[in-house]
Amino acid sequence: LKVYDILGKEVATLLNGEIESGIQTVSFNAKDLASGIYFYKIDVKSSEGKQSFSETRKMLLMK
Repeated sequence: LKVYDILGKEVATLLNGEIESGIQTVSFNAKDLASGIYFYKIDVKSSEGKQSFSETRKMLLMK
């Protein structure tokens, strides 16, 4: 799970590696980022590496 600024520069990596399936919660400390529009992207693969899922969504950071 990575976060990118409006120019496409990676500004944070929130998760990298294997986690258990199910509902997960991730905290994001954005104290060093300016208010604005950011994007987060998640890439998922099954433990066998067969299925994959990728989604990018927009978020608004307001301070």
